Amino acid sequence: MTRRILLSHLSLILLVLLSLEVPFGILYSHSELSRFSHTAQQGAMTLAEVCEDKMEHGLTADLPELARAYGQRTGSRVLVADRNGAALTDTTARAPLGRDLSAEPDISTALRDQPAVGTRSDPSTGGEVLFATVPGGSDAAVACVVRTVYALGPLKAKVHATWLALTAVGLGVLVAVSLIGFALARSITRPVQALERATAQLAEGRITDPPATDHGPPELRRLAASFTTTATRLQHLLQAQQAFASEASHQLKTPLTSLRLRLENFEPHLAPCAQDSLDKALGELERLSRMVQGLLALARLENSAIRPEAVDLNAVVADRAAIWTAFADEQQVGIVFSGATAVRVWAVPGALEQIIDNLLSNALRVSPPGTAITLATATAPREGSRTPPMGELHVIDQGPGMTEAERHRAFDRFWRAADADHDGTGLGLPMVRQLTHASGGEVTLEAAPGGGLDAVVRLRCAAGRTHREHPDVAVTDTFACRSVWSYGSLQCAARGGLRGREPGARK
Repeated sequence: MTRRILLSHLSLILLVLLSLEVPFGILYSHSELSRFSHTAQQGAMTLAEVCEDKMEHGLTADLPELARAYGQRTGSRVLVADRNGAALTDTTARAPLGRDLSAEPDISTALRDQPAVGTRSDPSTGGEVLFATVPGGSDAAVACVVRTVYALGPLKAKVHATWLALTAVGLGVLVAVSLIGFALARSITRPVQALERATAQLAEGRITDPPATDHGPPELRRLAASFTTTATRLQHLLQAQQAFASEASHQLKTPLTSLRLRLENFEPHLAPCAQDSLDKALGELERLSRMVQGLLALARLENSAIRPEAVDLNAVVADRAAIWTAFADEQQVGIVFSGATAVRVWAVPGALEQIIDNLLSNALRVSPPGTAITLATATAPREGSRTPPMGELHVIDQGPGMTEAERHRAFDRFWRAADADHDGTGLGLPMVRQLTHASGGEVTLEAAPGGGLDAVVRLRCAAGRTHREHPDVAVTDTFACRSVWSYGSLQCAARGGLRGREPGARK
């Protein structure tokens, strides 16, 4: 930003300097040439009058000395010709005496009583010269012609020196303006950079270097003060929510555990006809406990941040499939894993395992005995994009499936299908979506070929880079992931949550 402000400032100053100095330099060079030409013409006319007077008095022999003296005084070369154009004297000795010069353009013009002034190239020196050729005569008849020739080298050197002086002045102005502009730009951009750093820190969850409110323009000072106030309030809200989630997990577990113990203590004293009601009450209590833990885990997921890391998708899927096989065998359901070549994806620590556990838990709830759940991994290139392809995980069951409307609502919190069993909490798929988004991916539910449901999780392929090179920041932390693990579907299954259930809707 400093560079852009400085460049725009310098561009404007440079445009002003060019608009002023270039026309001035051109005007100066033209005026100097015009003044020099006028002076040369006036001098040549004066010399012509003197030569005419000498010739009228028969003092033609004095012309060479007169021309030599004038040339030495003015730094010019002088040629004098008579009324017929014959050379009378030439200080350069290039034109022999008596040589007819009437055919030369400037001499011919002067013989017609018209002065000729201009510039031309000098073959002898290779430089440019100024000539002034004037007629000499007090009446209509031209008595003689005088030509004075001046080298333009000194005049050009003077003009070049002026251009150099103008350039030096312009550069000096640009340097001074650069220093002033840099100071002004820094005074503007420094508070903006402080706000940028504070914003990045706020995105990470904590501001350690708040922006100063006493530097920079008044508008930026007010902006920094407003930002600091807003960030402080947000931090207090986040801290309060995190404190609530942490305290609630302890405060709610104790009464729920006590209530469960009291209900179980009733069992020896209840009539057989009331046993079913007690079992249902204990089941609802268990579901309430899992729901509370799930809500607290989601709250922690939404209030923390770390970067994803590269994970071997096939290795994680194979490990989870091996662990879930024992629980699937109890329902006479098989688990089949088919993986492509090694697929490394970006995922926050612990998220991929929890995603697979929740999806397998849902699949087992709806899979009839004698069917199989397929776990498949693949890579899907993205057309028209230079970014790495996506790694895909498919969890396919052979259950009743879902309608399109149900698939759209399946990720809403607490939503369950109309034919769902009462043991579900409606938080499994929302947690899957939250963990997938935290890892920079997406999850969708699609109809499986031949019936059933295909849960597709898409994550960005790692492409051999380290986690430091990952562009996205995920919304989770290690503590939150451990909280999700405490709510994991595998633990629910270990407590018998999947045993003896009738197939029903997921979540």
